[in-house]
Amino acid sequence: MGCQSNNATKPTPGIAPGGEALDPRRCAQVVASAHDGLGVDPRIPEAIPGFDAPFFQAGLAGYSDSAMRIIARRHGCPACVTEALLDRTLLAGGRGFAKADLGEIHDNIPSGEEDAPLIGQIMGSEPAEMAAGALKMVEQGRRKAHEYRDLAYEDITRHQVRDHIAAIERTEVIETAFAAIDVNLACPVKKIAKKARGGHWLAEPSGAIRILEAVREALPASVPVTVKMRRSFDDTPEMVENFWKIFDAAYDMGIAWVTVHGRTVDQKYVGPSRWDLLKSIRDARPDRVIFGSGDIWEAGDVFRMMAYTGFSGVSIARGCIGNPWIFRQARDLMAGKDPRTPTIEEQRRVLEDHFRLAMGVNSTLVRHPEQHTGKTMRKFGIRFAQHHPKGEEVRQRMIAVSSLDDWHAVLDEFYQDSKELE
Repeated sequence: MGCQSNNATKPTPGIAPGGEALDPRRCAQVVASAHDGLGVDPRIPEAIPGFDAPFFQAGLAGYSDSAMRIIARRHGCPACVTEALLDRTLLAGGRGFAKADLGEIHDNIPSGEEDAPLIGQIMGSEPAEMAAGALKMVEQGRRKAHEYRDLAYEDITRHQVRDHIAAIERTEVIETAFAAIDVNLACPVKKIAKKARGGHWLAEPSGAIRILEAVREALPASVPVTVKMRRSFDDTPEMVENFWKIFDAAYDMGIAWVTVHGRTVDQKYVGPSRWDLLKSIRDARPDRVIFGSGDIWEAGDVFRMMAYTGFSGVSIARGCIGNPWIFRQARDLMAGKDPRTPTIEEQRRVLEDHFRLAMGVNSTLVRHPEQHTGKTMRKFGIRFAQHHPKGEEVRQRMIAVSSLDDWHAVLDEFYQDSKELE
């Protein structure tokens, strides 16, 4: 189960009255020359070293595992977010630590130097559980399991939690597995909302603020905390006011930045994103570091959204599934180059690398890694097919993939030298 929906609107432009005439190339050049030519608000790499471009790969339930993240990084993605991990699963240990109802935990742990900087996303219901779960994430369970559970379930005051963290910082050099922790207050999936998680909290600002405070106070000061929100729970004035309560409180307590999705929680994934309402957020809080999200389908959309909204950067979600080249193309635009489309040879190389990386992860975790990888890679192959001249044929063949041999058969048939396809 994850924060995705089968009832998602097909790719459409975000609502941006007056923004239709924006030239992505010109917008990209403006971004590239900003901040004395740095091209990114310096507060971003200051918080997360290595975050050197104004865009990143969002956490995508069921997709953004270590294999997808590494492929994205090899094509210019400066930072990635894991899919949301459930606080109670993180604290459960044992079998519960291996599988969450939001996804496999092993897909969302850091995978070496190439998988950095990585932002770990967490979601849950209780402030103490969220705090302890976040601490366990950054430490990757270095302490005994009961120590984290004690922080979550024993009658421990916030003051004692702060003392606990201060003691760690005084006696040890903190080397965290994640560059930051992202608190998910955005997921609109009904199952999650019923359990008071994710986007549910936009309807209960006091609870959301308590969660943010608990997570911020539980982590070492050196670990940034960020937040993923939607622009409101729904479009009623009460819920819009609730958004502002949470948004302002987040920055007041030292949250590094907020990523705001242009749809409401009630809207789920249906209908276009409201870039015009995102712009109004920036207009009201011009000094904040804010990332935007929603209807980023190609590299040019990154810079169109930035130019239209005035946001500091953009989170790329569904638009990067099966399309790691979107990050390379965004960097091309910033460099004043034509964004390069992937050749058939490049597509094959990425498909092979992606399968190999996924096999590497699964080989130590599941009984039949090749069969498991073949099945899980179908969803990627289907999305990669959209770049192929015979996209529908490739998509149909990818649907039937269940093994490494099946995978290579599709590659051998459709991903030979591009001249053979002419």
